[in-house]
Amino acid sequence: MKFKLIILLLAFTVGFTSCSTKEKTEDDQESATASNDPGEWPEMDSFHMIMAEAFHPYKDSANLEPVKRLAEEMALEANKWAATALPAKVDSETVQAQLIQLAEDSRSLADKIKTSASDDEVGSSLKALHDSFHGIMETWNGASGEELKH
Repeated sequence: MKFKLIILLLAFTVGFTSCSTKEKTEDDQESATASNDPGEWPEMDSFHMIMAEAFHPYKDSANLEPVKRLAEEMALEANKWAATALPAKVDSETVQAQLIQLAEDSRSLADKIKTSASDDEVGSSLKALHDSFHGIMETWNGASGEELKH
């Protein structure tokens, strides 16, 4: 019985320590981007979280309240993303231009909402912004780096 308890405690300790996560510091985040880790693009992930929260209620039930609430945050996040060095995997003028356009379109959407644009106009702009974002995400998911240098 004691042997089983010791094994159980040992397994728990090993499992706990191997599954625990270290809080990322600002230096860790910068080094992940700077190292061009092919599996990470934190700026894309940050923008994606906001886009998903804004877009899916519209797509699922024509609910524009989330985008009206999140448009300014999305524009700021897109601006930050466009200003960050690209990972090597997608480091190209094409992707940089797409990010700049995404930032401009995000700002335009936020401005339309501030000036009380019609729901049709907001919805149309949101859908176009979502499509642009997915274009960048598809490039990230399928890029080998060499293909983008053209």
